[in-house]
Amino acid sequence: MALTILQAKDAEEWAYRGEGAVNLILAYCGSSPHFVGKVLRIHKFPNNGTKCENGCSFPTKHEGLLWGKFEGIVSAPTKEIAEQLYVQKAICPLLGSEHVDAGIRILVSREFLEAVEYKVLPQRPSWRVDAAKVNPLCDSALLIADHSMFPHVSGSLKEDFCVSIEIKPKCGFLPTSEFIAEENAVKKIITRFRMHQALKLNQGKISQISKYDPLDLFSGSKDRIQKAIKALFLTPQNNFRVFLNGSLSFGGMGGAADSTSVSDQSFINGLKSVILAKDGMHAEYFRELVAETVFNSRLLDRLLEVQKLDTIDIEGAIHAYYDIVSKPCLVCRNKGSNKLSTRYSTIHSMPMDEKLRVVRDYLISATAKDLSMMISFMPKRNNDLESPHKVVFLESSQQAFYYKASFIDLDMKPLEKMEYYYKLDQKIVCCYKESLDHGDSSKESSNFCVLL
Repeated sequence: MALTILQAKDAEEWAYRGEGAVNLILAYCGSSPHFVGKVLRIHKFPNNGTKCENGCSFPTKHEGLLWGKFEGIVSAPTKEIAEQLYVQKAICPLLGSEHVDAGIRILVSREFLEAVEYKVLPQRPSWRVDAAKVNPLCDSALLIADHSMFPHVSGSLKEDFCVSIEIKPKCGFLPTSEFIAEENAVKKIITRFRMHQALKLNQGKISQISKYDPLDLFSGSKDRIQKAIKALFLTPQNNFRVFLNGSLSFGGMGGAADSTSVSDQSFINGLKSVILAKDGMHAEYFRELVAETVFNSRLLDRLLEVQKLDTIDIEGAIHAYYDIVSKPCLVCRNKGSNKLSTRYSTIHSMPMDEKLRVVRDYLISATAKDLSMMISFMPKRNNDLESPHKVVFLESSQQAFYYKASFIDLDMKPLEKMEYYYKLDQKIVCCYKESLDHGDSSKESSNFCVLL
């Protein structure tokens, strides 16, 4: 691509797609061949923080030790470039380059960023607006493939529809670490996702508890995967979205965690362009298609391996963190003398290289636990020419579909967030146990009571 600097006038060709805590996502709606089928990730900064040029100072001395084994990350001129290299060097080898797009950086002017900020303001959830804004001091943004769109298949009909799903799988295993305190033993039998639901309900972020269980999605059992997909449909929250030809058709816009943006009928009407079925069966067949693809692709097997790099849980990794940053261990100080003290001492006595590995693996695992997976589908026609994309067959409708699967939202987690992760972990467990005391227990909660 020739050197391009996006200017204020170019903002009209970019539309709000969504956002996370760190980045604003814009979808291209113009006609330039350089940008068709792409989205732009633009860095934000918190309203209560300080402005920082080109993504703030990176790396700190301790981050340099942590990420020095990966070529280019520590020497990157900006934090944004370091994050792109993190995806290339650390994540791609683990999740597979065929499922990860590290993107390319393109230059943007301050005027473009200010124009974008003004244009998308009405579409942004109010709580996101209150929390952060576009960073006008950045000089580049990340251009990546729009995974809610299916790339053109040579020979296919132009009127073919593409339907895509976005799933936040969350953590797919139960920790077994010996460093988990006895009073937190519930973590070993109840998933983090299900416990976090209690905290979100208490905070008013959701109106009902989701029946989704990540262990079902990661189980490798077709029946349990179907159960997980059905639960995500019933309470999508911010964990499940469906796009039709790149436009959000079902699920939340990133505001309230259990909001949905489009009526069910609009969603069903879109599915009728993709799924062959009798009236009333389109959604059911689509759920089967998603479950069949998740099962056959085995994509989650690889993701689970990366998540399991977290071998000693945050209750163990936090001790290595304090030694890396040369601070007194606040956890040991607060817990005082107990039977876990000897176990904690084994972490504090590790060689520094081992402590760095523990924390580095924990942060990479945190990326894997927080990412999204996108799967795009397009009906396969008999007259299609050969395609590089994989095919899944839906028995119910006797249809074959091309599909492609990608991992997105592969953000590099700051070292300084280790303390935040520990405090959030303890808060989630505490809130969940309080919900049991108040009688808000679910079926599996009784298992915990038996364990105690």
